[in-house]
Amino acid sequence: MAGEPQDDCLFCKIVAGTIPATVVRETETTVAFRDINPQAPTHVLVIPKAHYRDAAALAAADPALTADVLSEAQAVADEEKLDSFRLVFNTGSGAGQTVWHVHAHVLGGRGLEWPPG
Repeated sequence: MAGEPQDDCLFCKIVAGTIPATVVRETETTVAFRDINPQAPTHVLVIPKAHYRDAAALAAADPALTADVLSEAQAVADEEKLDSFRLVFNTGSGAGQTVWHVHAHVLGGRGLEWPPG
């Protein structure tokens, strides 16, 4: 069920503390941690603690939580002293989503080309 922890979800396990992560920020509703395969000098994932499959599902079900994720992405960028950064939500396997728990990638610390990928 949307919003409920999933036993087979890597990010739900990070939220529960059963899988370690390098947490950089945590709020009542979100967790931000360093990506284990960084694509830029700063690569932090911001996730809601509640489980939603992807960005579209989160936005449809809980706009306030969606705003929390975006707010925390900005807070991460501020703490990392990024004057510019990229915020990415991969939604669906064709877009590169591999973990089915919505997450925002905060990327920065180097020039980022366009188009990505």
